Amino acid sequence: MTQFPVPAPSGACGCSVHSSAPTSVQRRRFLAAGFAAGCALAAGGVARAQSSLAPDAALERLMAGNARFVAKALNSFQEDLAILKQGTFAKQEPFAAVLACADSRIPVELIFDQSIGQLFVARVAGNFATAELIATLEYGAAVLGTRVIMVLGHESCGAVKAAIDGKPVPGQISALYRPLRAAVDQAGPDPEATAKANARIQAALLATASPVLAELIKKGELKVVPAYYALASGRVTLV
Repeated sequence: MTQFPVPAPSGACGCSVHSSAPTSVQRRRFLAAGFAAGCALAAGGVARAQSSLAPDAALERLMAGNARFVAKALNSFQEDLAILKQGTFAKQEPFAAVLACADSRIPVELIFDQSIGQLFVARVAGNFATAELIATLEYGAAVLGTRVIMVLGHESCGAVKAAIDGKPVPGQISALYRPLRAAVDQAGPDPEATAKANARIQAALLATASPVLAELIKKGELKVVPAYYALASGRVTLV
C-alpha cells in the first residue's frame, strides 16, 4: 500500500504558537516550519517521539482509565483545566491514539478517564481505516509520539448493523458498507461478533499496510490493538 504523507501540523494538530494573537510573520514562520517537518517525515526522516512511555505501559494506562470509568472513580475531572489548557496550548503529547466509531455514546476521553492533550482520537462511523485516517494515525505516532493505537469497536454499532443488512439507504450512507464487508463475511450476521471482527481486521490493516506504523512496531515503539466497548457496562476489553 502506498505510504500516505503525514500532513504538516496546523493549529488544531499541535502547532507551536507564540502568542494568543499571532502576527502574520509568526504565522508564516510556523507554516514554513510545519511544511519542512512534514517534508522531512515524508522523505524518511526520523521523528522524535514525545511520550516517554513504552507501548505496553501506554496500553496499561489506557485500560486503567477505563477501569476507573467502570468503577465510577474518575480522576481526570480533578485536574485543573486551566493548567491543562495552558500546558497544551503550544504543543500536544498524547500517549495513545484511538480509532473509534462516531457513535455519540462513545465519548472516548471519558471512557478512558483522560483529559486535554492525553488522547489522539480519530472517528468515523464503523471505526475503519481510510487513507485519511491512516495518515492521521501516522501523524499521531510518528510526529506526536503516541505509543499505542487502539481500534475500538462497540456494542450496537449502527454502521455494523446497516452493513449486515445491506439495505438501500439515503445519501452516501452505503459508502460505509464496503469497508465493513470483510468483517460481515467473517462474522455476520451477529452484530457483536462482526464489530469485534472489524476491530481486529482494521488493527491488522493499520499494523501492516502503513510502512510508517509497521516500522514503529518493528522498533518496539508502537503497539496496535483491537478492542470492544460494551455500552451497558462501560467496559473496554481487548479482542
